[in-house]
Amino acid sequence: HEAADMPEVVQHDGFEGIIAGSEPMRRILQTIRTVAPSNLPVLITGESGTGKELLAAAVHKNSLRAPKRFVAFNCAGQSESLLEDALFGHVRGAFTGAEKERDGVFEYASGGTLFLDEIGDMPMTMQAKLLRVLESGEVVRLGSNDARKADVRFVSATNKDLQKMVAEGAFRQDLFFRIKGSHVHVPPLRERREDIPRIV
Repeated sequence: HEAADMPEVVQHDGFEGIIAGSEPMRRILQTIRTVAPSNLPVLITGESGTGKELLAAAVHKNSLRAPKRFVAFNCAGQSESLLEDALFGHVRGAFTGAEKERDGVFEYASGGTLFLDEIGDMPMTMQAKLLRVLESGEVVRLGSNDARKADVRFVSATNKDLQKMVAEGAFRQDLFFRIKGSHVHVPPLRERREDIPRIV
């Protein structure tokens, strides 16, 4: 095969495994290269299966936080109490069965990048608590009154139309503005068919 026929898989600059042959994907990778070195929050939207977590990991790998943790957490299907515990952690005795302290994902990812997938599925009351953490940079574990620092680069993703949800009162407008410092929309493969031979 001639070189021009070979798959264009970006491997030399930290975007391992991302197919970037089509113009939309090239623009997306350029956006990631631009915003990754900053602490700007990134919102990634697109249908399920379009590679949103892979792009979130690329943001982390190309940031100054790359030596620290990249922590991914899926908000879908979580009850409010389990979601709050997973995000913010708890102290011993906070509830029945809490026999020892536990870090939430905010503390666990501190210094690195936290990726919250399916943020559009988060209950409204939890959205308010998340907004407070993003504004203050501090978390309060369940059962505690003490605030703890949580220095994370925040990246989120959803397959839902958050702007429409805001208009319908299903997603907080202030949280929406907070998380979409930079917005990346990933088109489905049917809209970038030129990438199919490369992926195959």
